[in-house]
Amino acid sequence: MAKLHFYYSAMNAGKSTTLLQSNYNYNERGMDTILFVPRMDDRHGFGTINSRIGLAAEAVPFDNDFNLYEHTKQEVEKNSNIKCILVDEVHFLTREHVEQMCDICDQLNVPVLAYGLRTDFRGEPFASSSYLLAWADALVELKTICHCGRKATMNIRINEKGERLHDGAQFEVGGNERYISVCRRHHREDE
Repeated sequence: MAKLHFYYSAMNAGKSTTLLQSNYNYNERGMDTILFVPRMDDRHGFGTINSRIGLAAEAVPFDNDFNLYEHTKQEVEKNSNIKCILVDEVHFLTREHVEQMCDICDQLNVPVLAYGLRTDFRGEPFASSSYLLAWADALVELKTICHCGRKATMNIRINEKGERLHDGAQFEVGGNERYISVCRRHHREDE
């Protein structure tokens, strides 16, 4: 039976790098994959998954109205060698997308590897991440460190001057110029 795997962490723990390495491993063994990335993550253009260390791969961009299950079902009907679905930035997904990833596993018997954040810059859970934590068959924490050396589990959003922001939209795409990974203590220290 195929499983839904949720790989989660704070920023800069290597989620996209791990996704791209997993994709490479499948492809190297002659198995095809489908990669998905939310359309709103356009830092490197639409339909591309990029890691901070320079790895990249093309992916299917999608928005809130896109049906991951239906797209995957159509592709699997055309290509029986599709052996894995990999989804980056899953914190941008909807509950419906998480249900669709479950259906890919349960109805199509294709494993799904989902990568994303648990919480936003305020420490609030992303809706899709909450459902993944509840419904995924396997939870895998990828680790990174805070500036103090402790495990970073939270993210803070900063402005162009490097000052911490406490307000703003939950969804804002950015990298090191907008977010810093910190431990819980340092996340709460400046509240």
